[in-house]
Amino acid sequence: MTIRIKKLRPNAKLPVYSSKGAAGADLFACLEEAAVIQPGETKMLPIGLAIEIPEGYVGLVHARSSLATKRGLAPANKVGVIDSDFRGEMMAALHNHGSVPQTVEPGERVLQMLIVPVVQAVFEEAGELSETERGAGGWGSTGRR
Repeated sequence: MTIRIKKLRPNAKLPVYSSKGAAGADLFACLEEAAVIQPGETKMLPIGLAIEIPEGYVGLVHARSSLATKRGLAPANKVGVIDSDFRGEMMAALHNHGSVPQTVEPGERVLQMLIVPVVQAVFEEAGELSETERGAGGWGSTGRR
């Protein structure tokens, strides 16, 4: 699959897969200078790219595990969604969950993006739903029926 990308800033880097088996392509901070994110702060960092996701697909933007586990930096919205009809600049809304300031350097890998198929469902109201072994278990219930 070929994904068309437009550089919006001269120092922007195209996404790259860091290994042959990588599911997510790395996205890079497109900064003129380092950005410091204070504990508990969310900062919008430009990626410097606009992307053309094909109709029938979505871009899902996730935390890079090394940034999240080692430095406490993760997307503020947990998983970003890039719809096929969005053509604006991609941004990284990084939140510092840690207790010390974190510095993001220009060109640093900050997110990973997966391109996945989408099916738009038809939602139909029903008076009853089919039974399953799990039933209403989970989502805060006190147990299974």
